[in-house]
Order: sequence, then structure tokens, then C-alpha cells
Amino acid sequence: MFLKEIQLSNYRNYESAQATFSEGINVFIGENAQGKTSLMEAVYVLAMARSHRTANDKELIRWDQDVARVSGRIQKKGSSFPLEISISNKGKKAKFNHLEQKKLSAYIGNLNVILFAPEDLSLVKGSPLVRRKFIDMEMGQMSPIYLHHLVQYQRILKQRNHYLKQLAFQKKQDLTFLEVLTEQLAEHGAAILAERFLFVEKLGNWAAPIHDEISKQKEVLEIEYHCGLSITDHQDKEKIYLDFLQAFEKGQKREIEQGVTLFGPHRDDLKFSVNGRNVQTFGSQGQQRTTALSVKLAEIDLMKEMTGEYPLLLLDDVLSELDDERQTHLLKAIQSKVQTFLTTTSLDGVKQSMLETPRVFRIVDGHVEMESE
Repeated sequence: MFLKEIQLSNYRNYESAQATFSEGINVFIGENAQGKTSLMEAVYVLAMARSHRTANDKELIRWDQDVARVSGRIQKKGSSFPLEISISNKGKKAKFNHLEQKKLSAYIGNLNVILFAPEDLSLVKGSPLVRRKFIDMEMGQMSPIYLHHLVQYQRILKQRNHYLKQLAFQKKQDLTFLEVLTEQLAEHGAAILAERFLFVEKLGNWAAPIHDEISKQKEVLEIEYHCGLSITDHQDKEKIYLDFLQAFEKGQKREIEQGVTLFGPHRDDLKFSVNGRNVQTFGSQGQQRTTALSVKLAEIDLMKEMTGEYPLLLLDDVLSELDDERQTHLLKAIQSKVQTFLTTTSLDGVKQSMLETPRVFRIVDGHVEMESE
């Protein structure tokens, strides 16, 4: 899978721009605030129908304009398809192969991307919310079924929390509706957990040998899914569903008192261990960065295993945050395997000897010009 070309219209500081990409490494180079990160963001938006930089879609629309558009053409499984995202004050529209998708969840997954930015180095030491978002974003691309259950779970969770608050303030007293919401939440939550357990197991299998190589066989990485429920069979959705119901039954009084749902995937976490020690708590900065890098590289192969095609890799100013050794491992891992997009203010800090004939784009004040290949 690779992105052949992209066109921008009234997107951020771009009035109009287009670029044709190499199947290998594409470098966006330019000073800060010129638009290189916005161009990278546009690739992400084309894939995910949302930005990784802001939750406010209106920020993506060029000043004093009504509609922003990002379109492109992808090569996938021997065929070429157009994609388009348009963003206005009325919302978003997504098209795949010229057909408008009624739901964004039906659009996501046509173009798979893995983003690695400086903030992703906080995947290990950041909050549980960061790690849950990481799981949901990656799995949402690979599994439409997972994305469906996640959307439904979040909708019901919002309803259930609202009703719990009403019960807490005694505005409602009927528990029948709470039981209905609980059963629905448990059903979707069980499907989510079964998928998450499998994902984390596969991720760990891919990440462990990568971490072993980067650490020169000095460290053993383990990744575990930390669930707030006592689940004995990670793959049996029916058993997980029953475990959910049992937990909600036991904790119902406490949930009503606090007015919030206390159990479920929305409160779970990932645990990273190096040589048996929790790297989030006890690991050095170097160990935490190696773990984050190992996980990101593992995603590439895991996505290939689960979808049949390699994703795009987006490296947003991340090489400057990595030392020479970690840069080397990253660049070696992607050579001749995955289409890569890289932003930087200068190639001086990049191991250029590791870059095989990159296509370089100079970004100046919202204009894109190809320099060399």
C-alpha cells in the first residue's frame, strides 16, 4: 500500500498544493511554521478522517474560507483508488473511489498509517489515556468490527454515566434502564476486550525481538494488557461478558454513589516491563524511548500481518529526538519495506547514509516544491 499523490485546497496555510510521492522515503524539509507538519498532517487526515494535532476540525480550514479539501490516490492490492476528505463548518464528508461514505467508520481503514512524533515517546511514561488512544487508533484502522464496537461502547457509556449521575442526585430511581444500559455496555465491552487482548499479545510478539536487537540482547521487553476486571479467558467473549455483568452487579452501589462507570475498557491500561521491571516507573529515559521505538516498529509488521499490506509510516520531526543508534535501527527497519514520510528542518541531524534515494520536498510558506530524488 502506498500513497501516490496528494492535493490540498484551502487546508491550513495552503491555498492550493499538490505532490507526487515516491514509494520509498519522502522528506518534507523547511523552517518552522512554513507548512511541512501541516502537509504531514494532511496525509494523516486523508487516512484517519481526523487530525492528530487538534480536535477542532475548523482549525484545518484556511483563514476566511468555508471548505478545506484533502484528496489523493492510493495504490492498494494491485489497484488504484481515489480518496477525499472535505471539511466545512457543517462537518466532514469522506469519499472512497468517488463514493461518499455515510459513516466515517466505513471510510477509515482504506489507507493505513502509523504516526511517530516526539509526543509518541511519551507512550510509555504518559497517562493511561495516551495508551488507550494508541490502541484504539491502531485497531480502528485494522478492524472495522472493533471500530463499530468502540463507537457503540462510547455512545452507551455516555448514556450510562449520565443516568448514573441522575441516580446519584436522586433525579431517577428506576434501576431497570440502568440494567439495560449495563447489558449493552457489557456486550460491546466484551468484544472490545477480546480484540484488545489479542492485539496486545501479537504486538508483544513483534516488539520483543526488536527491543532485544536494539538493546544488544541486554533487555527483554514484555507488554501486558492491564484490565480492571478479573478475566480468566481472554478470548471467550461470552465469558468476558459474564465477568462484566458480575463486576457491575458487585459495584453498582459504588457506581451510583460516584455517578460514573467504574469498570471497562475506558479505564484499562498497557503495562511495559523490561527485564521484569515496570519500565514506566523504574525505566531510564533511554529504556522508555527504546520501548516506544520497539512498539512503533512492531506496529508496521503487525499491521501487515492483520491487513495483508504494509501501512504508511509518518515520522513527524522524530529523528531529531533519537540518538544515532536508535535512528539507525529505525531507518534500517523501514528501508525498502514501507512508504515513509519524514519532516525535518534540516537533514544535518539525519543519518543520510541510511536514506536510499529519498524524494525531497522543500516547503516554504505553504508552497511545495520537489528538490531532488
